[in-house]
Amino acid sequence: MTTISKSPADSIVEMTELVLPNDTNLLGNLLGGKLMHWMDVACGMSASRFANQVVVTAAVDNLIFHHPIKLGELVNLKAYVTWSGRTSMEVMVKVFAEDTLNGQIRLANEAFFTFVAVDQNGNPIPVPDLVLKDENEKLLYEEAGRRREERLRRKNLSK
Repeated sequence: MTTISKSPADSIVEMTELVLPNDTNLLGNLLGGKLMHWMDVACGMSASRFANQVVVTAAVDNLIFHHPIKLGELVNLKAYVTWSGRTSMEVMVKVFAEDTLNGQIRLANEAFFTFVAVDQNGNPIPVPDLVLKDENEKLLYEEAGRRREERLRRKNLSK
């Protein structure tokens, strides 16, 4: 079997959502759970595009809320694979809030999601190798390895 390789660019997903009244809390800010759902969807599409397989969410790391996102703002999500192993992938997502009335765009959230490619029976299956093309991609890959080690350490401690 030939080993397939792909770059992070092969996995890019960009998604835009509008914050509507039903998406907000009593302060008029986007609900955190709604944003996490959108992030999971964008990252899942990125992982699936990379693996050309069905994928399942395995973990979420470093979910950081920098700024609230207000009613009526656009939410722009950009996700791409930063690391791949035998059957799993890490996907980074950055979330930008856009105020269309004044053109202001700000980083609102970012996180790393881990996905596993699975077959029709839910069994893990191999994913492509990740080809890194620049120093930023190499740095993200190295950091992903450290996050993976820490995740596995915490998982083993909880057993």
